[in-house]
Amino acid sequence: MLSPPPPPLLASLLALLLVILSRCRTSLCQYSSDQCSWKGSGLTHEGHTRDVEQVYLRCSQGSLEWLYPTGAIIVNLRPNTVSPAAARLSVCVKPAAESSGTNVYLDLNGRLRLLLRERDQALGKARCFGILEGALFIEAIPRADISRRVAAFRYELVSDAPGADDASVGAPCQPCSDDEVLLAVCTKDFVARGVIATVQEEAEEDRSSVSVDISRLYRQKTEVFVPVGPRGRRWSGRIMMPLRCGIKAGDGDFLFTGTLRFGEAWMGCAPRYNDFLRLYKEAERLGTNPCHVDAD
Repeated sequence: MLSPPPPPLLASLLALLLVILSRCRTSLCQYSSDQCSWKGSGLTHEGHTRDVEQVYLRCSQGSLEWLYPTGAIIVNLRPNTVSPAAARLSVCVKPAAESSGTNVYLDLNGRLRLLLRERDQALGKARCFGILEGALFIEAIPRADISRRVAAFRYELVSDAPGADDASVGAPCQPCSDDEVLLAVCTKDFVARGVIATVQEEAEEDRSSVSVDISRLYRQKTEVFVPVGPRGRRWSGRIMMPLRCGIKAGDGDFLFTGTLRFGEAWMGCAPRYNDFLRLYKEAERLGTNPCHVDAD
């Protein structure tokens, strides 16, 4: 006895399932992606070494891992919200120390600019660029044996800061304007009052590691500053600055503000505390403060 033909809707669903399963046997199931991170395999390009894969990520931070790289991938990074301020964002990319097998370029309307050579990636040093400078074009280096190659990166979208460039996860070397200081107090990842204890130059990393003693902690996104002595009284921590800034240890209270980059604190605006207090009270008198701070 013959079975009746399946209803049209059921037949369509079965056909779709067969298509999905057949694609899983080829390339589709070798990729995994969400809004923040992507993982793929160059084996899907086997025999098609010039293939280019488009990747779209919509998070403020995430990761990318490309096993056995062949061909190329274009990584389009955008924030997950639509805002005019998005055009002022910077993208910071940090390769894993074991990352190999690719060169990384910026792709702006088909024009490529080298960002990271393969040999530079082992340093694990972050590179930053403006979000409007283009997408990441990650190109595999042709090799007969790709079995030991993995390209791995972390990325973060960060607010652009005066003085930042594409060679560091930078911070400004020049003093911030009054408006920039007041905005930094409201928006940065950490805000603290303290003194500079020591400065250690890390020439290989092209940065200075600034050890600070904190007497008043206004805000920190993660535990940049850890308590020392009676809890809630004093804190200590380290803040990074580009080596070119030439910062020195010295007397006097500062208001430290800044941003986290891949778990490290980077200095933003850092006026002397008395100067901050003066401009804050004047803005308070005029009613132009962007936010309230429990200043002395």
